[in-house]
Amino acid sequence: MKDGKISLLFPDGEKGFRLLPEVSVHDLGIDFLCQKVTGKNDEQSIFMQFFSKMSGDPKTAQYRSDIFDDIFNNPEMSSQLIKVLEHINYEKQYSGFSGHYEESDSAWELLHRLEEISDYIKSVEAIHECLLTAKLKSQGMKNLKAHIDGIYSENGFAELKKDIQELKATTSDLKSITVGINLNEKYEANGIGLISFNKKPFTKSSAIGEFCSKITPKDSLNENADWEKSFKFHPITAHNPDIFEKLISMASINDSRAENSTYYMDKIANVMIGSMVHKLKFVLNRYVYIPITNITDLIPEFIFYIRFAAYIKSMQEKGFTFCKPEIAQNANTRNIHFMDAKGIYNFKLLSAFSETFGPADIVPNDLIFDDEHLAYILTGANRGGKTTITQAIGLLFVLAQAGIYVPGKSFVYNPVDSIFTHFPADEDKTMDLGRLGEECKRFRELYSGCTEKSLLLLNETYSTTSFEEGYFIAKDSVRAILAKGIRTIYNTHMHKLAFDIEEINESVKAVNSNAPKAASLVVKASGGKRSFKVEIAPPEGVSFARDIAEKYGVTFEMLMAKTES
Repeated sequence: MKDGKISLLFPDGEKGFRLLPEVSVHDLGIDFLCQKVTGKNDEQSIFMQFFSKMSGDPKTAQYRSDIFDDIFNNPEMSSQLIKVLEHINYEKQYSGFSGHYEESDSAWELLHRLEEISDYIKSVEAIHECLLTAKLKSQGMKNLKAHIDGIYSENGFAELKKDIQELKATTSDLKSITVGINLNEKYEANGIGLISFNKKPFTKSSAIGEFCSKITPKDSLNENADWEKSFKFHPITAHNPDIFEKLISMASINDSRAENSTYYMDKIANVMIGSMVHKLKFVLNRYVYIPITNITDLIPEFIFYIRFAAYIKSMQEKGFTFCKPEIAQNANTRNIHFMDAKGIYNFKLLSAFSETFGPADIVPNDLIFDDEHLAYILTGANRGGKTTITQAIGLLFVLAQAGIYVPGKSFVYNPVDSIFTHFPADEDKTMDLGRLGEECKRFRELYSGCTEKSLLLLNETYSTTSFEEGYFIAKDSVRAILAKGIRTIYNTHMHKLAFDIEEINESVKAVNSNAPKAASLVVKASGGKRSFKVEIAPPEGVSFARDIAEKYGVTFEMLMAKTES
């Protein structure tokens, strides 16, 4: 909380974040992820904004994770809170609630303001009640509770509540006002005054008759101005429409600028109920600033957490595994590249859930990032799951750093400050990416944007050229990645790059003895069958191609045998 401003996303104010590049948002499928969690377009846009603000601060990531944990484990509290907050937000948006009033505000505006503050009181009480019994562990939710408790318990709130109740008790009884208009010898209005406040509204009566017919006969005029009789109200009808205009003109003797009847009636009311307006202003002067916007600003953040909590809970009930992400101990001083993920899978696989595909069909994987495994050269069969695991790693960091539970058994990590991706626009249209020069330029831009706290995901980079050209550039790129210390997964068809890992590591070590290392990561397969299981191991290379050839009968021996038969 900073300067009275509460946020469930930023413990010290909205600062210290980097915006995810739009291409990374697309490549990781964050838009798809938001669409699965909520069907509302406005919420999807808000969620996308939240995910895009990547903070590499471990404190911020832990703050969010703990808040999400509280919301996930207190579903009843979350349900009640969102109802209250949505009501406050509605009042803010549609009643023009601004937190203050002007001296020029009319009586009706002040009475409207009175209703708004009354709603604010009820909302504070409701939020206080929601948080009172909830079992909260996170600092963020405890801050919110302390803030609400402070408002609820301080003397100002108690006095506000009492004053508003008294004012409402008075103003709620006001149903009509009796007005007297004095005339001069020319029948011109030369004075208007208040006769009484009434607890009942005027109703139509034939006791007085038509107003016009009663104003001229002499025997219909009262001898004095002492109102001893019980008069009834007779509304102006279509038979005398000009009388209303006459009353308006009388009410506006000193002001010819008025444009409509509402303006004049408001002006008349302000004059006649001056004592009530005075008391209203006296009370409201004591509560000019009401910090309701501090609470309404939390609504999108609450919705963000609540929607993901509900979705993940529904997936858990179907058998899918999720866990709370954990920040590595001594995250700021320990190896900043660290990640230890166990039993993880791609969040997007949940979209494939059906009667024929379920939790048992998901292949979980383990993966680490450390100084011995900083950059992975990932090889394996086409459509064997290389892109899926590459994307899964990016989504793990996006979800974890937003505080959301991640798909897997455990996820211990140091946050990244941003994620940079280089994916083909379409897996089946890799060759449409353009010339080699454009691809090199794109990689240089990505590399320049990376820091030692970034995550770099490369998918078939340098695949638009010959193997010899691609290999030469890719090898130098990996060396540069290691020298800069960037966590990387390089998904490639160039098995030779993975075979030459040791040579690459040695060449970097010669320049920097403390440089981290690259490792070979393989999507395992046997007999041409994809397992979708990754393993730190040398590339399968030619042997894997042999398996595929045998499966589809295209070895030389199998082809010749078929020809002879």
